Amino acid sequence: MTIYAPIQSTIEKAAALLREGDLVAFPTETVYGLGADATNDRAVAKIFAAKARPQFNPLIIHVPDLAAAQALGALDERARRLAERFWPGPLSIVVPRRPDCPVSRLATAGLDTLALRAPDHHVAQALLRAAGRPIAGPSANVSGRLSATTAAHVAKDLGRHVNAILDGGPCRIGLESTVVACLPARAWLLRPGAVTTEQISAVIGPLDAAPANDPERSPGQLLAHYAPTLPLRLQASSPKGAQEALLAFGERTPPGFSKVLNLSPTGDLVEAASHLFAFLHELDQPEFSGIAVMPIPERGLGVAINDRLRRAAHGSTMIRQ
Repeated sequence: MTIYAPIQSTIEKAAALLREGDLVAFPTETVYGLGADATNDRAVAKIFAAKARPQFNPLIIHVPDLAAAQALGALDERARRLAERFWPGPLSIVVPRRPDCPVSRLATAGLDTLALRAPDHHVAQALLRAAGRPIAGPSANVSGRLSATTAAHVAKDLGRHVNAILDGGPCRIGLESTVVACLPARAWLLRPGAVTTEQISAVIGPLDAAPANDPERSPGQLLAHYAPTLPLRLQASSPKGAQEALLAFGERTPPGFSKVLNLSPTGDLVEAASHLFAFLHELDQPEFSGIAVMPIPERGLGVAINDRLRRAAHGSTMIRQ
């Protein structure tokens, strides 16, 4: 495994590795992705093996732009309007796959739909264009664990599984993309993220309720996900034991915690989102007995932050069982 500074020559090397069926981790504005040639069954299978993914969940397919997306999926008027408004950016759109779509059926878990995204990061865009093919790119971490927002996080979690890491520095947003399904007669939210439901509704109208018993059409829908190894306790206002660490939010921090990291002393939800996974990585250390988290407002980007924290809390419980 080699960590590369993302210059043109190393991006070309990484693109060549992808075309040869190898795994390359790359930065986006959301989190680092574990990239593979989305048209190569064997390469996609390497993603599931590297992540120790418990089941073949659909992967998000990264493309450079709307034209590339339309070659793979059938984007209706709503999906096109969302792509035109939010791409490149932190929105993934689930659409029907075209009959001649070359994306591996393993990458879409055998479903007749696929999740598409055009990332808003110059390194990711350069890699996509150099590779000349769609890239399957789930978050670059062991399945269910904390997402990677730096190259160091990737190296720690998946270093022995990847051939190269393109180091683009810390991710600007730090939360996985919003995922919305745009299928015939219905559009609904699959995963909250930096693009809010209010922003989506302003473009295509109110979202529908999710259909009953719908299959998992994108990553991030498992109840136990994004988990640290330590116990994670939400809505904390005081410590439970002297060795508990605190993930704080806002200007008032309760005393008595072994270590405190503040997502945003000013209460800025954008700043909080950008720090979330990096700070959880930093606090997930054996010298602490657990991680407590102060309340986060359930509005705007706070909806996505709380979604990740609830899944992380459930996941940390599952790890210890």
